[in-house]
Amino acid sequence: MSRPSVFVTGAASGIGRATALQFARHGYRVGAFDVDAAGLQSLAAAQPDIVTGILDVTDADAWARALSEFCPDGQLDILVNNAGILSSGPFEDTPPERHRRIIDVNVTGTVLGCHSAFEYLRRTPGAQVVNLCSASAIYGQPDLATYSASKFAVRGLTEALELEWSPHDIRVFALWPLFVDTAMTEEMSVGAVRTLGIHLTPDDVAEALYDATRGRAWGRVHRAVGWQARLLAAVAQGSPARFNRLANKWVTRR
Repeated sequence: MSRPSVFVTGAASGIGRATALQFARHGYRVGAFDVDAAGLQSLAAAQPDIVTGILDVTDADAWARALSEFCPDGQLDILVNNAGILSSGPFEDTPPERHRRIIDVNVTGTVLGCHSAFEYLRRTPGAQVVNLCSASAIYGQPDLATYSASKFAVRGLTEALELEWSPHDIRVFALWPLFVDTAMTEEMSVGAVRTLGIHLTPDDVAEALYDATRGRAWGRVHRAVGWQARLLAAVAQGSPARFNRLANKWVTRR
């Protein structure tokens, strides 16, 4: 219990799995949670020291149980809200229930994670929250409309809590990768992928996430991952809205 602790959602595969393994290699006590039992079993086989558990991030009671079991001393050093889903394609062709599910997992799951973990974080000196955002929160993405909207929500939540929780010595920031080579992007066919390609691996994002937690860079709320995301974010910050719209129109081939 003397080791620093990190609680990772969506940890059965992709970025979450890579993040859990990354922190375990650096001596953290890692809690890896997901709804994918088979994926968690595979993770535990790869790194037996990792604590695994089933967690539906849209269920507040499930959050309470998971955190109380993983944090028996009432403290948590790092919360990583990574769980997320997407659907690509025309907005009108996506069933309403799928739109709702994307919002439930990506937004409600992050809100409940922060809310449920607050007391554990508040009791821990120098605690941190890492919310997985996306470069799709720079400008709304056609064919990823609801996913993009969900990440705008995560962006706003992160900015608000970074200010609200700083008096509690809780650092809150968001990680912004572009497209990552995971199961989520395997069958994704959108203009931005065809234009920009997929150049990041889960290990790239996990390494960037771990490195970002090493410094106490208060005020740096958003961290782009990869040169493409850094370039897009920098251009968007210094450009008028009309230019950003045209640039996004070109990137997404609309």
